[in-house]
Amino acid sequence: MSVLLEVCVDSSEGLAAAINGGADRVELCSSLELGGLTPTSGLIRQAAASPIPVYAMVRPRPGNFVFSEADTDAMVHEIDAVRSAGLAGVVLGANLADGQLDHTTLERLMRQCEGLGVTLHRAFDLVPDLAEAVEIAIELGFERILTSGRSLTALVGVDDLETTFDISNGRIKVMPGSGINIANAGALLDRIPFGEIHSSCAAVMPPVSEAARRLGFETASQKQTNVDLVRALKSYCLNR
Repeated sequence: MSVLLEVCVDSSEGLAAAINGGADRVELCSSLELGGLTPTSGLIRQAAASPIPVYAMVRPRPGNFVFSEADTDAMVHEIDAVRSAGLAGVVLGANLADGQLDHTTLERLMRQCEGLGVTLHRAFDLVPDLAEAVEIAIELGFERILTSGRSLTALVGVDDLETTFDISNGRIKVMPGSGINIANAGALLDRIPFGEIHSSCAAVMPPVSEAARRLGFETASQKQTNVDLVRALKSYCLNR
């Protein structure tokens, strides 16, 4: 059975690499080095012409997912912008200070998402109770949960991923993400029969400008979605 591949990107070049490499769906962001923020209006407009579904991140600032009223209001407007552009869906999440999913905020945001697909992002990885969080996600109408099993990477969090998958029992999709690549996807999929996986398929890009690097605009660890890495992981997913 083939596995759907979602690739997260944060640039025009990354979007093109994901599409040309054969990704099934794109998560569109800005600032992936910060975990992904809401993409720019220009990038959203470019993605509207994509031949594959594009879900835009809705996260107005870096840091935690405990959102103020002003943050939430910004997210409502960002959801409207994504819908107006014609993208397929959004990716969002919100927590209370203790890590529980913020039911009140998420309910408000989900009402705004009518007509869009919605992924619950790795705010899920902060929850203290997996079963409670899965039930909230199902109740609110999320399509899927993107999770690394409450760990830095999906491979480290495989036990929690398996628990989450079992709790979901087919009622909501569970999509592992964080650190997944062609070298380790098999170890994860051999243990848990996920129908979707999430990857950046990124490679380190050397700085182009020494002056820009010196001023901090480029870094030696800057990454970019790589079409060959997308193609290789998609080929593996097709031949599962």
